[in-house]
Amino acid sequence: MTRWNNGTDQVSAVSPDITEETNALPANYFTDPEVWEMEKEKVFSKYWVYAGHANCIKEPGEFFTRTVGDKQIILVRDHDDEVRAFFNVCAHRGSKMVEDTPMTDPGNASRIQCPYHLWTYDLDGDLRSTPKSFEEASLNPDLEDEDVPGVDSEENALMEVNLDSIGPLLFVNFKDDPKPLAEQAGKMKEELDQLPLGEYEHARRIVSEVECNWKVFGGNYSECDHCQANHQDWIKGISLDKSELEVQDYHWVLHYTHEADIESDMSLHDEHEARFYYFWPNFTVNMYGTADGYGTYIIDPIDENRFNLIADYFFADPDLSEEEEEFIRTSRQLQEEDFELVERQFAGLKMGALSQAQLGPNEHTVHKLHRLAQEAYNA
Repeated sequence: MTRWNNGTDQVSAVSPDITEETNALPANYFTDPEVWEMEKEKVFSKYWVYAGHANCIKEPGEFFTRTVGDKQIILVRDHDDEVRAFFNVCAHRGSKMVEDTPMTDPGNASRIQCPYHLWTYDLDGDLRSTPKSFEEASLNPDLEDEDVPGVDSEENALMEVNLDSIGPLLFVNFKDDPKPLAEQAGKMKEELDQLPLGEYEHARRIVSEVECNWKVFGGNYSECDHCQANHQDWIKGISLDKSELEVQDYHWVLHYTHEADIESDMSLHDEHEARFYYFWPNFTVNMYGTADGYGTYIIDPIDENRFNLIADYFFADPDLSEEEEEFIRTSRQLQEEDFELVERQFAGLKMGALSQAQLGPNEHTVHKLHRLAQEAYNA
């Protein structure tokens, strides 16, 4: 049942069963800055997190950066045509090395060099060279040149980050020994690996800063009870009564069937169906069923009060047709409608009147999101 804040601060853990009394996270888990600090370590440093798309760095030396919580990494294609991930931190004195570089405008370098003292690394992370000042002690009267120890290239290599993929979709994990991506992604990896996602090129990125907690938007994305009242243009072509919400261990899929066949040659779809994958903690793959392409969202937290929605769109040709432009317009309209909803919800949560909300029977995907968050917090 709903629990109001009446001064007793009475809340309970999220129930295992959605039909039980307390089936949602306590409200303060969406507004408390200490929860966000905890999430940086217990969520975004423990689970596989989407980092970017391999097609954006096709040539050796191409790279981009990705920031997850307080951690920034460099994703680079090495000279053996393998994508590697490293902390953007020099092994010398911990300086950040390369400037922020988005996936949509990658950099290109034959080596990675720290501008502070010019320590230089190969694309496999090994230390390649240091300046002469690290080989001799000309400014230190207490030390002779021959007493200067050599700098071991492997022991002073960049710190590598676990990297795995689903097709061209790259994921990182900061744990020392994480569970395999295949175990976290489960059936989602099996399904997406069978699709020709790698044949599609990045065509558009739209970044929006939204004034609400990232989990609020995650919950909104995961259900469509709100669609009838708030996405009226989109649902005109959707048979909501034939929709399906599929829940797996760490992901869920929202299947929506179009009322009528759509005349298009779609190689990503066996049938005219919109499919929205949500992969814990903050990544989605979106197939609207109305164009030969797909979109991804990163629900990228800034702090407990804000997140960036990073929406990327992929098509066979980055020069978009009118049908593909309509795909993006439809997606953008849904985003803007949802932004209004989640900002309104978050404004209510911040008032402090609600201690613990109540989920409905068809919000089992939201319940799963809340359960995974609680599981992470208690780990």
